[in-house]
Amino acid sequence: MARALQIAGLIAGVTGLVVQFLITVPASLEAGRSLAGSVVFYFSFFTILTNIAAVLVHVSLLSPAGYAWLPIFAESRVRAGVAVSITLVLLVYATVLAQIWEPEGLFLFCDVLLHYVTPVLFVAWWLAAGANGKTRWSDVPHWMLYPLAYLFYALARGQFAGEVPYPFLDVAANGGAAVALSALAVLAAFLVLSILAVLADRGVSRFRTG
Repeated sequence: MARALQIAGLIAGVTGLVVQFLITVPASLEAGRSLAGSVVFYFSFFTILTNIAAVLVHVSLLSPAGYAWLPIFAESRVRAGVAVSITLVLLVYATVLAQIWEPEGLFLFCDVLLHYVTPVLFVAWWLAAGANGKTRWSDVPHWMLYPLAYLFYALARGQFAGEVPYPFLDVAANGGAAVALSALAVLAAFLVLSILAVLADRGVSRFRTG
């Protein structure tokens, strides 16, 4: 069952990422960006980066070759951190972005895959087989570095490129105070999810060995 979840997650993740790339770059070119700018734009989304990390976890564990080339993504603490991050992807999209973004066609297809299907499959797999009781409270600050680094990048992109990946991070449109509150809310949600992940990891481990 766990392997089936992982294979399904890998297929969904790769499909969503590839199709999203194939439709995003042409749309971005039509919007006036250069080819390089369009590629950078694609990789500027937390959703894309986190789904790539989830795919790399699956690859690292599903094949011996993947483990040899991507050993860090096979580590239990990295798996837990990715589970936290991809849960945040689902949470922010479902509560905020889905209310202001109405995709159609292939954009809707990719949105469903990358914001709902892959997070659910990854977390289900992690709870079924990926969690092993090896996470520590000291892992939480390390996990927090990812959203903090992304936030720094997104805000810097707004300053230098004149655009941000997500509307709630747009200082020019929302004001610095509103963006700061939004950023703090997202970071607080990530912290809560991290705490829950450590507790879940320990609880699942005890359940399996009990």
